Amino acid sequence: MDPTALPRRIVVAAVAALVVLALAWELWLAPLKPGGSLMALKALPLIAVLPALVRGRVRAFQWWSMLILVYLCEGIVRGMSDPDPTSRLLGWIETALAGIAWFAILATVKAARAAAAPPVAPPAA
Repeated sequence: MDPTALPRRIVVAAVAALVVLALAWELWLAPLKPGGSLMALKALPLIAVLPALVRGRVRAFQWWSMLILVYLCEGIVRGMSDPDPTSRLLGWIETALAGIAWFAILATVKAARAAAAPPVAPPAA
């Protein structure tokens, strides 16, 4: 069994949920301007990386271990400072999804590195 399968599925699910959340938030649920806002474009990088994450490209996971933190920070800032209660709730949901994705990314990369490492021979007596 592939040791990266479960954390990779969690990452893909969390990133897909972030895409849906970003689009719904900025277009319908609580947009900055009535009728939608250009903040919905924040979903584009997530949409762009999704195929690489589905394929299990370790390099994509390594890059996104840093880039997902932008979404985490945005969720914290909007969760704490938006005047609209709906936006604050959505900010905390974004924070939770980005945090889950980050921990699952780290688990995926760790498992991939362990699987790729050569086996260690026991020391000679």
